[in-house]
Amino acid sequence: MKQLPGKCKRVVVKVGSSLFCSGKEKLDLSLLSGMAADIRKLVDEGSQVVIVSSGAIALGMSMLGLKTRPKQLSYLQAAAAIGQNELMNVYRDVFTEKGLNCAQVLLTWEDFADRKRYLNAKNTLLTLLKLKCIPVINENDTVSTEEIKFGDNDKLSSLVAGLIDAELLVILSDVDGLLDRDKKLVHLVTEINSEVKALACPTQRATCVGGMITKIEAARMAVDSGLACLIANGRKANIIASCVDLPEACGTLFIPKKGRLAAKHRWLAFGAKPKGKIKVDDGAKCALLDKKSLLSVGITSVEGHFDIKDAVSITDRHNSEFARGRVNISSRQLEKIKGVRYGKEVIHRDNIVIL
Repeated sequence: MKQLPGKCKRVVVKVGSSLFCSGKEKLDLSLLSGMAADIRKLVDEGSQVVIVSSGAIALGMSMLGLKTRPKQLSYLQAAAAIGQNELMNVYRDVFTEKGLNCAQVLLTWEDFADRKRYLNAKNTLLTLLKLKCIPVINENDTVSTEEIKFGDNDKLSSLVAGLIDAELLVILSDVDGLLDRDKKLVHLVTEINSEVKALACPTQRATCVGGMITKIEAARMAVDSGLACLIANGRKANIIASCVDLPEACGTLFIPKKGRLAAKHRWLAFGAKPKGKIKVDDGAKCALLDKKSLLSVGITSVEGHFDIKDAVSITDRHNSEFARGRVNISSRQLEKIKGVRYGKEVIHRDNIVIL
């Protein structure tokens, strides 16, 4: 049964670090040539493709002769600086062979958290796609600390997919997809629940971080935003073209939720970093779930320091986050009026997204 409405025209492909290594962690860059051929085919057919590539640190480690991932931040940043140059040289060579231009785009989480920078990044990427240039995106590991310390580019790829209104996110790794308890491939996931999350396990590779856990989280962000996500084996021939032509047969396909979040709401839900937290009572929670605005009378407590238009987390009386929004009132003023009636909305319903 067809799970997607026709062939996807805008696709984000995440290339994992594990695809740059084979055997005893030896570099293996040959598969990128095949990926470039796939992308050339898709471009000729009218599709737009963005690459989110890991591998800078892995390549830097190889060039430095390091067998295990450094724990010291400065060494990780040095490996990233050395490896990023090599990574882009490889991409430039393979795309040039196929008659395509590529562009290096380095992003940090701040580029998503700040609304103005977020829109600037979106405009740049859409312009590159209009020019039939392939953006190759990576976390700016040489100056950013959070991604190196806590995660992988899986989350970044999901954020990029939402940023450019992609229809499909393809996460390529060295595994066929999500496996069940009998080690059989799960072809289709219609809901990311606790049972699906329990199937994920951390990676054991020395050059990588994340593993299936971060891929499941990236898939959750994607489907909640209204776009499909596919986890597939990047070592298979013609994998990118196959994923776009018939995603149901290529790995584990996560079906998007009905109704696509508006661009502003995608940013609030996944891109913006909350500057604080607002706890509300049961009445206010029901009103928000019913698409009403947040009023001060329903607020029980305020945490953090935030100003007008900042993003905040909204939690219920059990401290469980269920929504995010952009405030019309600063935390200092809100402390004075919480729990009482006030003439101004704390957050307008148009600036609230339910998680």
